Formats: sequence, structure tokens, C-alpha cells
Amino acid sequence: MSPTFAVAFGGGGARGLAHIHVIETLDELGIRPVAISGSSIGAIMGAGMAAGMSGRDIHHYAGAILGRRAEVASRMWRARPETFAAALQGGIRVSQFNIERILKAFLPDAIPDSFEELKIPLKVTATDFYGHKLAVFEEGDLVSALAASAAIPAVFSPVQRDGVLLIDGGIYNPVPFDLVSGLADIVIAVDVVGAPEPGGRTRLTSIDMMFGATQLMMQSIIAGKLEHAQPDILIRPPVSRFRVLDFMKVESVLAETVGVRDELKRAVDKAIDLREKRRA
Repeated sequence: MSPTFAVAFGGGGARGLAHIHVIETLDELGIRPVAISGSSIGAIMGAGMAAGMSGRDIHHYAGAILGRRAEVASRMWRARPETFAAALQGGIRVSQFNIERILKAFLPDAIPDSFEELKIPLKVTATDFYGHKLAVFEEGDLVSALAASAAIPAVFSPVQRDGVLLIDGGIYNPVPFDLVSGLADIVIAVDVVGAPEPGGRTRLTSIDMMFGATQLMMQSIIAGKLEHAQPDILIRPPVSRFRVLDFMKVESVLAETVGVRDELKRAVDKAIDLREKRRA
């Protein structure tokens, strides 16, 4: 009997475009996960897979949208506040965009409105800002959960859901493999957090420092989790040279990380062999 698989897609902003390779490779191997979890961009990618989109579909959609400046500009314009009053609601905020409106403008039509309409169970992480804890969504409105999970502080406004103020799920659980542990025979975790790299810049901006510090914090959280429990397969695409908002570099991210395809295939074969030896 073939083993079952669960996948945890980690957060990392534009670096999470590397998840496309993982989804395409699983399709090639004929692996359909029985459970998916995701944080931030990983939640969005996971939602596409859970909705029944193939890796090829997601790849094509991302390239067609993010690879064209005019298309991105058009969709950002569509996500603007409808009225001046809406723009000023809660006070003037510098560089804080409404992530729910942006997601509605960019998400493919294949992603449904609710968790219940998904073809594969999905768990989405967010951070309860005032509750000081992890929030996990797996039912009800899907878009608000994805928005909360991707609400990067200082870039996107927090999301209100059920009276709770929510921000980026990566703050508490960057690679939520623990949420699907025990739900499948083999758990695959994909870490796209990366780490700060010089990248040829002679002077770091305050934004660079903030995002870099967040990367270090998230890597510390991941390291702490791995000391207590580990997924069967951990994939770390080489994404560090990309910045969190480099979405329009979709083809560069995919070209840089294409090696994870073979890495994942080898890891899957090894995990299956190990499981069979344990059962023998």
C-alpha cells in the first residue's frame, strides 16, 4: 500500500514562489497530499493546491500575472480603496495596504471562498496579535484566513476576523509541519524563509534591516521546533538572495530554485525506502 503524504508550505514572501517547484514535482510523482498546512505565501500556494490546481496551472498563472508589470499595476489599481473615506479609515498609514483587497484582485478564480469547498483539507496559520498566540484556521471564510496569514507587518494592515486582530502567520509558525504531523505517513516541510545576504548592497535601509531581523527570528523559531520534532522530509530552496517583496522576479526565483525538484524526488524515494525497512 502506497504511503500517504502531507505537506507544510512555509512563509517567506516572494521567496515562496519556489513552492511551485514542489507542487509540480509532487504532481509528477503522482502524490496527492491528504492534508496541507501553510503560513503566509505558503498558505496561498497551499490553497491553490488544495483547490485542485496543478503545479503547472499555478506556475502558468503566477508567470502570466507577476511577470507582466502592466498586469500587476492593473490589479493593484483594482485593489485600491473605493472611496477616500475608506483610505483614511483608522487613520493615515504609510505603506500599509489592505491585504484582503489585494488578494481578491490577485487570487485565481480556482480558489474558492470557503475552506469547505477545498478538495484537500487545509490548515492556515496567522498570529493573534493581542492574544499573543498562534491562530489556526481550517473552516469558514478562506480569503480572510489567507489575508491574515500573509499580513506582513509594516507592509499590510492587520486583518480583523471574529473580533481578533491578526497578522502574518510566520511570526509564530514559519513552517507549520507540526499541524499535519500524524495526519499522513510522510510529512514534507518546505522552508523558504532564507537568511540575510549582502547581495552587493553597500548600505542597508531600515526596511532591509527589519525584514532581515524577521528572517533571523523566524529561523530561530524553526530551529527550536526542529530540536523537538522533525518532518520526514525538509526542503530548503536557495532563496536567500531574494527579498520578501520580489514577486515580479518570479522567473528568477524559479530558475534559481529548480534544483529542489530533483532534491525532493530523491528525498521522497529515501523516505519511502526507510518506511518500508521499518515495516519489514
